Amino acid sequence: MVAGPTLETERLFLRPMVAEDLEALEGIFGDPAVMAAFGAPPQSRERVQRWLDRNLSHQLEHGYGLFAVCLKSDGRMIGNCGLELMEIDGEQVAELGYDFRSDCWNRGYATEAAIAVRDYALGVLGLPRLVSLVRPANEASARVAEKAGGRKTGLVEREARTYLLYVYASAHDSRQMKSTMGKRVSASRQAAAKSAVPGSPVKSE
Repeated sequence: MVAGPTLETERLFLRPMVAEDLEALEGIFGDPAVMAAFGAPPQSRERVQRWLDRNLSHQLEHGYGLFAVCLKSDGRMIGNCGLELMEIDGEQVAELGYDFRSDCWNRGYATEAAIAVRDYALGVLGLPRLVSLVRPANEASARVAEKAGGRKTGLVEREARTYLLYVYASAHDSRQMKSTMGKRVSASRQAAAKSAVPGSPVKSE
């Protein structure tokens, strides 16, 4: 049974992953170009099956997980993008991850899907924090995280590997950040006005 919503973008629809997606996933994780980004060899059918089973269990347990990313034009599954709850530095955090067929790279699909999942995670599910972990050598994945609004905050160690940590701000966080910045600018201008020579103009930044 499929649980969860279907998300739509201009060119894609994202539906909850199902057991029947195994063959399409083999086309992703069995691709040497895709797995090179992970520093790993192409995955066998058995390993992809275990990966799929784990993500389906996560979906049932938490009510969200990975979406199958499909083209609206022909319904073909070209990747996955979604959420996985994991422990980072002792805190349970949802990670936004994505994997796409190599013949669908450089077309903006990953960014389009990531933005849809970001909005769903922060706006609909109301998750308190959302991150992406990116291998330092994976520049393409880093660009997707940045275009989707992720802010690089440093490095994190997980399962004996080092990743770049990208953090996504919710709408509330963004408003709060803008409000704080506005107060700082206002205070700066007031201080400048007080220290200015009487009769001289106060410059605005």
